Amino acid sequence: MGDVAIQSLTDVPAATTDLLQSVFAERASTAADIGPGFEDAVSAMSAFVLRGGKRVRPTFAWAGYRAAGPIRSDPDRLLSVCAALELVQACALIHDDIIDRSDTRRGFPTIHREFEARHREAGWRGDAADYGEGVAILLGDLALAWADDLVTEAGFDPAMHRCVSAIWRGMRTEVLGGQFLDIATEASGDETSAAAYRVMRFKTAAYTVERPLHLGAAIGGAEPDLIESLRSFGTDIGIAFQLRDDLLGVFGDPSITGKPAGDDIIAGKRTALLSAALGKLDAHDQNAADVLRGRVGRALTADELAHTLAIITDSGAVIDVEQQIDDLVTSALATLTSSSATPSAKADLTDLATAMTRRQY
Repeated sequence: MGDVAIQSLTDVPAATTDLLQSVFAERASTAADIGPGFEDAVSAMSAFVLRGGKRVRPTFAWAGYRAAGPIRSDPDRLLSVCAALELVQACALIHDDIIDRSDTRRGFPTIHREFEARHREAGWRGDAADYGEGVAILLGDLALAWADDLVTEAGFDPAMHRCVSAIWRGMRTEVLGGQFLDIATEASGDETSAAAYRVMRFKTAAYTVERPLHLGAAIGGAEPDLIESLRSFGTDIGIAFQLRDDLLGVFGDPSITGKPAGDDIIAGKRTALLSAALGKLDAHDQNAADVLRGRVGRALTADELAHTLAIITDSGAVIDVEQQIDDLVTSALATLTSSSATPSAKADLTDLATAMTRRQY
């Protein structure tokens, strides 16, 4: 398609979506040849990818590319990586929804719930929930496999292919390792802020901001010092983004987030927000701390949920997390300012950092 078609970062989401549509269309015949049921399942996964998301990861990849200065590599190849990043995101979300037992995603039934309902409506044998989860696991795996295909088939020269592949391998391991840390932290009941930050660092920050920037900058031919600066910026903004997401996961408007209010509390997520609240309450209000602990990871009535949110707010944890977000953004922008990124890229990344971390409830 060429770089001319992407005049600014605002063009990246649509260009990525267009390529994803082409990818799904190309693979539709293969799915149909395997069987009609599989064709329907792939169609559901395609709809999941195409109907939602702000294409944050492709946008950061493109920002990293432009930060490097004069274009030194074919942007069509970068666009393939952008589409691949969205398929990794699809895999992560589909599997995350199974782990969290989530019913909705972006205002629609999650993939496992959709296929659970299909099983039940068809009157098939076996457990409908098990079937839904099984299908969703496979579709998440398929999205990851197709992501790898896009990177492998992008057409980089041998040296660049080795470079991109090394970054890609690191990112895949980080996001899966972060997902493991997330479920292990939940299962063990680890309430420490250190545990929460490890999860944010690897489950979210690395593959949402840091590694996309790394990929784009490397493809654009950036020097090592710029790559290091962009990765540092990406880590700070990625963690700040997750902290904002933690706030939205508890206090967010369901009509905006597509998730029920208090979803992270009900799901038992050991977030930095929960860690901050419990730490403060243990020191000043043990009864409230005990109530909060007793409500994490279980269904709550409307009154219980409202009371739980009040406990968290009154603890001062929300103010603390907001301050952490501000500190991370300040650190990230200082790193960006002192870097050798192009002036236009600095402006773009500043705007992205603000948009990612200032979302409201």
